[in-house]
Amino acid sequence: MKQLLKRKLDQPRKAIEAVILDSEASKNFTYDRTTEVKAFDDTKLGVKGLLDSGVTKIPRMFHHGQLDMHEISKEDSKLIVPIIDLQDIETNSSLRVEVVDKIRNACQKWGFFQVINHGVGVEVLNEMICGIRRFHEQDAELRKVFYSRDNNKKVRYFSNVNPYISKGANWRDTISFFLTPDPPNPEEIPIVCRDIVIEYSKKVRTLGDTIFELFSEALGLNPSYLKELESTDGQFLLCHYYPTCPEPELTLGTSKHTDGDFMTILLEDHMGGLQVLHENQWVDVHPMHGSLIVNVGDFLQLITNGMFVSVYHRVLARNTGPRISIASFFINTSAHDTSKVVGPLKELLSEENPPIYRDTTVKEVMAHYFDEKGLDENIPLQPFRL
Repeated sequence: MKQLLKRKLDQPRKAIEAVILDSEASKNFTYDRTTEVKAFDDTKLGVKGLLDSGVTKIPRMFHHGQLDMHEISKEDSKLIVPIIDLQDIETNSSLRVEVVDKIRNACQKWGFFQVINHGVGVEVLNEMICGIRRFHEQDAELRKVFYSRDNNKKVRYFSNVNPYISKGANWRDTISFFLTPDPPNPEEIPIVCRDIVIEYSKKVRTLGDTIFELFSEALGLNPSYLKELESTDGQFLLCHYYPTCPEPELTLGTSKHTDGDFMTILLEDHMGGLQVLHENQWVDVHPMHGSLIVNVGDFLQLITNGMFVSVYHRVLARNTGPRISIASFFINTSAHDTSKVVGPLKELLSEENPPIYRDTTVKEVMAHYFDEKGLDENIPLQPFRL
């Protein structure tokens, strides 16, 4: 049994090393990234499979080059992502006004904030992290059954959204769940995390509705305005696993990017590594047990005409780990709804505040992100500016 397992774990290492050795055999050899990516992808075991095989050097496909020094985070930075307490906002009107003001300020200046006393129990948060870890750390043969590049699958396991077009692959694996408006059958969800994924997603959907109400009030709109938009009536989860990285200085866990949705609610474990670009420096988001992180997505920036900002963020690779995070994205990606027109809300426009973005569709914006340039090449919303 041990020999059989060793042969299985050797497969991804040998596939990748064959490409690397070929590329080093001749100085005149042109590096073939596509071949290396395909060799890695064909193992269906992700970065976790590479690490299990015993690699001590990361394949070239994961190299990101030298990080920009002006963007390196400062250890002595006094900047802290806003922390907002949602306790009693449903019963105390004066507290709710204060919270709305804090959210408005955070969305205008940071694009990020953490929420505490948000109504999702700590035991649910902890079990969700454990459930996703169980999936990624189960036997490789059980894991690879879910590996797929088919974007139409409601549940799939993969490593990197599109490693073939990105400049450098990220050191992470993902299992995704497309939950609403058309959820998968429970049997499609891996049994090791099935119950908690269903429970957690429902509770976070409820929290999302509450935050959309607070966003609406912060914009001076009816509280139900944003959550009643069909384009926001969707939820999918990207559940990331960031294994220990042998050479963290050469790669990233997640490249610098903004989120192509209306809002993201993020659950992460205690490992840290998430950074937000604020005032031209990377600010560490320090994990708080029991908290959730909320950030503005590009579609919310678009429909608020730039009043709320969607900002760059990234995740560092680490030589410790693993790190677990669960990102809940709020956007309707069904074929019918992606063709709907979105643009700056007329209620927010005036002579003093004319539109800075053109009307477009969810489908067109998503294509800009995932079909044309890849995660790490985009300037957010640039093609949609007037």
